[in-house]
Amino acid sequence: MVTLKDILKAKENISDVVHQTPMLTSEQLDEKCGNKLFLKSEHLQKTGSFKIRGASNKVKQAVKDGATYITAASSGNHGQAVAYIANKLGIQATIVVPEDVIASKENAIAAYKSEIVYCGRTSAERLPKAKELAKKREGLFIPPYDDPLIIAGQGTVGLEIMEQVKDADFVLVPVGGGGLISGIATAVKEINPKVQVIGVEPELADDTYQSLKKGTITSIGPTTTIADGLRSSQPGDMTFPIMQKYVDDLVLVSEQEIKTALFFVMERMKQVIEPSGAVTVAAAMFNKLDVQNKRIVCVISGGNADLRKLQGLFLE
Repeated sequence: MVTLKDILKAKENISDVVHQTPMLTSEQLDEKCGNKLFLKSEHLQKTGSFKIRGASNKVKQAVKDGATYITAASSGNHGQAVAYIANKLGIQATIVVPEDVIASKENAIAAYKSEIVYCGRTSAERLPKAKELAKKREGLFIPPYDDPLIIAGQGTVGLEIMEQVKDADFVLVPVGGGGLISGIATAVKEINPKVQVIGVEPELADDTYQSLKKGTITSIGPTTTIADGLRSSQPGDMTFPIMQKYVDDLVLVSEQEIKTALFFVMERMKQVIEPSGAVTVAAAMFNKLDVQNKRIVCVISGGNADLRKLQGLFLE
């Protein structure tokens, strides 16, 4: 299990790469939700998402251990992060992306000078391909979430939350493979066990919700949710027990609720975020916690939205 000590070490290790992202607030959003909301704005992070935290922590250690070539499998944000840090550290990288990868994320990976390989549409297809390439070229595979250094890096978001909102009642976190919430929950719970950590998933990608209810890792297969960064088919072997230990609850949001939250943040708060990052705001706006007058941190996980697809959502 990843510990607070691991996360503090990660903070020191990646301090020269990542930003401490701000907490954004909106009186109109507070009024709509009946709670005081703080948006932890990882869409303003380097490479446009929280993923640079874990990727930097993992790749830096890999380079120290002698790695000169790395691979990753990603729908976009993890790939961008690995490509960025590989380029910064001067090593070669190959990113395996889905055949329907969002154009903006694909373009960013290319801009960071990584090779791009297309494979299938699910993580179950991409992961083996990336591992195969790493083995073939005597490199190292950088997992998207199921790794202690990745989880510890993501946990630095939790450290910042506890510094920025010392009296938070709830922390809402988007859930895909579980790396972000595993890191955040470890940091938050080991600093202040009274703060409740709540995961948020799309109804169409409820693998972790089902897994937690059944007490065992459950796969759901491909999904078409607009929250493309949360399309993992199942939680990780390493992240799942951490979530079982530390996460207080997990709630689901519909596609329409995600759209409503996304539009509100873009229109009223003037922030370009991606649907995956809007799920926590959706959970607060539609009172999935059934609470009032609480202090709630909503983690906005990323802002790498495809503007052409967003236009389509607005027109629906």
